[in-house]
Amino acid sequence: MPDARETFEAMCDGWLGGPVSFDDLLAEDAVVETPFSPPGHPRRFDGKAEFVAFAERTRGELPIRFDECRNVTVHETTDPDRIVVEYELAGTVLPAGQSASAAFIGVLRVRDGRITHWREYQNTLAITEFLGGLPS
Repeated sequence: MPDARETFEAMCDGWLGGPVSFDDLLAEDAVVETPFSPPGHPRRFDGKAEFVAFAERTRGELPIRFDECRNVTVHETTDPDRIVVEYELAGTVLPAGQSASAAFIGVLRVRDGRITHWREYQNTLAITEFLGGLPS
């Protein structure tokens, strides 16, 4: 069974177009939280189905191709199924071809190789700036 670090590596690979998507890594009862989401955007998703429904609707509105998951620092915790990870996602804003990146901090918990809890703190201002706004 993949541990939390290996699961995060699979998440990065999925963001970059790898064979396993973030959605595929979620447990059915997963909780996904984005506490710094802007007003009007959900900050918590209870269950894989709720998150996937939202993600499928908004992914097409994000004009970005992720090219690199970099500057990754993993902080182990006393719980072997939980890590805190700092990382940066770099990509290309389409169709202009502009390069952009944003820093994140995530708290990841896994069970049996599946994500049971993902809390992501993102720099919403930076993301809004390089996307020219956020999807509705």
